[in-house]
Amino acid sequence: MSAPAARPHRDTIIVEDAELVARQAWPGEQYVLRLRAPGIAARAEPGSFVHLSCDADRPMRRPLSIQRVDAASGEIEILLKVVGAGLRTLAAQPAGTRLSCMGPIGHGFVAHRERPRALLLGGGVGMPPMVFLADRLSADATTGWRPLVLLGSEVPFPFRPRPSTILVPGIPAGVIAAMPLLEELGVPSRLASRAGLPGCHAGFVTELAAEWLAGLDAASRAEVEIFACGPTPMLEATARVAQRFGVPAQVSLEEFMACAVGGCAGCAVRVATPAGPAMKRVCVDGPVFDASAVFPPPA
Repeated sequence: MSAPAARPHRDTIIVEDAELVARQAWPGEQYVLRLRAPGIAARAEPGSFVHLSCDADRPMRRPLSIQRVDAASGEIEILLKVVGAGLRTLAAQPAGTRLSCMGPIGHGFVAHRERPRALLLGGGVGMPPMVFLADRLSADATTGWRPLVLLGSEVPFPFRPRPSTILVPGIPAGVIAAMPLLEELGVPSRLASRAGLPGCHAGFVTELAAEWLAGLDAASRAEVEIFACGPTPMLEATARVAQRFGVPAQVSLEEFMACAVGGCAGCAVRVATPAGPAMKRVCVDGPVFDASAVFPPPA
């Protein structure tokens, strides 16, 4: 009998007691947590996430995307928005608290060198993977990556927007609000919101993406690949934009999870495969999928 095929996620997920190093509160009950988790920090890739305990009395963990990694210090950064008692408890933990942290989990984004114009779209708590990916691409000096990050939120952003100093052709002149961290990395960014926030595109982030794509010539558009994370309607809209302009897209799905290691199948979604439709687990088969596989073009 032949040996069973190796599972791609085996021996890559670890569990460690992470120390909460710092907590920063933002409007809209949003919090950025910095955790010392050296094992996870050494292995994390853009698009991967952690399954984090809220406190010792709550057995159910919460899946949270990784926003930044500092492998040298062994620290990771996550963003959470309070939804329910568990995340409220987690958000209230003081610095120095030890939390059981499992990760990094999932297959992340794969950027292709032949498409250096990476268009990164993040919505709400789907912003962190885009920041992580932009950070990783900007640090790769071996290729000419030209990422553009578009972030959308219907509540105040979990950072203080500031006018961008980086010109982005194809973006409307009045859309100047940017994420300071990305500005410091030299990565152009723009913000979208329907909440009337100054300097932001007054609409959905996918509408801003379509406007930018429409301004590219065919040769430039052939260098574009879209990466997105956010609520399901936004990801479906991303898939439609990608199909409209004929560019590839990868989407990171947001789903409720119980185990996050593929055992319960509670996060399974329908995905198109060469062999026909199949149910895939967002936690270990994803969370990143080809956009057209999850949101096929309308018949």
